[in-house]
Amino acid sequence: MPVILLVEDESPIRDMVRFALSRAGMEMLDAEDVAYAEQVLQQRRPDLILLDWMLPDENGIGLLRRLRKDTERKDIPVIMLTAMAEEEQKIKGLEVGADDYITKPFSPPELVARIKAVLRRAIGADATGILRIGNLSLNTLTHSVKCRDRTIELGPTEYRLLEFLLSHPNRVYRRAQLLDYVWVDADAPEERTVDVSVRRLRKVLDPAGCEGLIKTVRGAGYSLSGKEDSA
Repeated sequence: MPVILLVEDESPIRDMVRFALSRAGMEMLDAEDVAYAEQVLQQRRPDLILLDWMLPDENGIGLLRRLRKDTERKDIPVIMLTAMAEEEQKIKGLEVGADDYITKPFSPPELVARIKAVLRRAIGADATGILRIGNLSLNTLTHSVKCRDRTIELGPTEYRLLEFLLSHPNRVYRRAQLLDYVWVDADAPEERTVDVSVRRLRKVLDPAGCEGLIKTVRGAGYSLSGKEDSA
């Protein structure tokens, strides 16, 4: 389930967006100003941020600039929401690093469609929602996984772990980072939880010959690479 952070000071808009995202199968976190948004970001990593331009304590551009300089969060896609329709404002938002721009008022269907399009681009999925690397594919719409056309049955935790790694290929993640990104609802899990899930994931991928895609980077953590070799 995609997690969306909405940073918006108008409660009617927050209520409307929450309803629309819920119907679309997405979870919404919300903040009414930049200060609280930064607190939320310390606790959860959203899949996408809807960021209002004009906020009570600071404009959204300031937060966007800091996000793009943050090594841990710079790749989170951001859609700017604003009542300012001038081309100059749109260009400024895009130049700072926004992935898309929606002018108020907007319709819920348009918002959901824009979110889905940006998420597909961000995670590298194709138009059908499929992530691929090597002989491994994951359909983000049907939650099905295949290796060399062989269907792979995964538990919910291993599925989330694989989806995250497929969404960020060739990048090394520490165990603590994976706990933050994959085990967001768990109560203080230990880092060895990651090792257990990686072993389970490799075991279920082994019969189809895709277990070697998941790499152990000694002293660092784990990554997923298209080059299949022994882990």
